[in-house]
Amino acid sequence: MGSLSIWHWLIVLVVVLLVFGTKKLRNLGSDLGGAVKGFKEGMKEGTSEQVAGDTPAKTRTIDVEAKEKT
Repeated sequence: MGSLSIWHWLIVLVVVLLVFGTKKLRNLGSDLGGAVKGFKEGMKEGTSEQVAGDTPAKTRTIDVEAKEKT
């Protein structure tokens, strides 16, 4: 009595499809997939910089020469 059967889940799925529609759910799924893909790529870039021994962009020093304006 406490657990939900497959029939309960099917009824919930039908109600969600009726409320939101298939197009909106498809867009939501593709947006979520794109966000997960971007997150994974960002994590790979972060680990590749650490493995290569590259210093983060915030701590890099730029050597410049200052000249006075005349």
